[in-house]
Amino acid sequence: MPSADIHAAGLVFTAEMYGVQLDQLAAAVGAPERRAVALVARWTNAGLADAARLGPGPRWVWLTRAGLATSGLPYTAAAPALSRLAHLRAVTAVRLALTATPQFGAGKAFWRSERRLRARFGRKIGLREHIPDGEVHWPDAADEGSVTKGVAWAGECWAIEAELTPKTLTKTVAVMREVLARTGDYGCPAADIAVPGRPARHARVIYLCSPAAWPVVTRARGALGGMAAKVEIRLLPQGAQYFPHSPPAAAHGDPR
Repeated sequence: MPSADIHAAGLVFTAEMYGVQLDQLAAAVGAPERRAVALVARWTNAGLADAARLGPGPRWVWLTRAGLATSGLPYTAAAPALSRLAHLRAVTAVRLALTATPQFGAGKAFWRSERRLRARFGRKIGLREHIPDGEVHWPDAADEGSVTKGVAWAGECWAIEAELTPKTLTKTVAVMREVLARTGDYGCPAADIAVPGRPARHARVIYLCSPAAWPVVTRARGALGGMAAKVEIRLLPQGAQYFPHSPPAAAHGDPR
């Protein structure tokens, strides 16, 4: 990827994920980590980003107000909250794993981040709606010249949830039901959030879990009745762990 493209793509990716660690930024732009280090040095020198070691592992980088303005993004500049670092890393790992699949490219899918979903509310986010950790949108068809490269789930929108710590069973079931019953986009009028008879916004919800969260998520899916078929459960991908010395999780399968 040319330097200008890496610069632009890296800024937008960092902004969309609230902040990222250097190893994940390198993976996002498809460059060696040393090049990501040099890229971040350029950003910080230009006042576009800040970087610091906020906890274990590589440094974190996030955009300043100037960096967000350069990227054309309407977010509020802020360092990633310390309490959310593990979750942010896990969600970023999920995004990187999904976008690296051949189906993602063939289907011309795109990721819509939690930060972008929240921005749609503007200052109206008083309504306590559940917002997923991201959405994956699959266009109806992906045309390349005269050849159509579709996927079986073309036209679908998936809600993505990264689950590190187990919530209560009641809470998890409620979140699943809310996500699957939703008909309107985020930030829509309250009357359009869940309208009986309208097509559901999310064709499925994908849960990517730590081994600790797996049992509760599995039990919650079992409590959904007919909606259970729309919930898929996987383990978090490798690289999702915030603490660098924890053992890697398998990409798929039941951890029990």
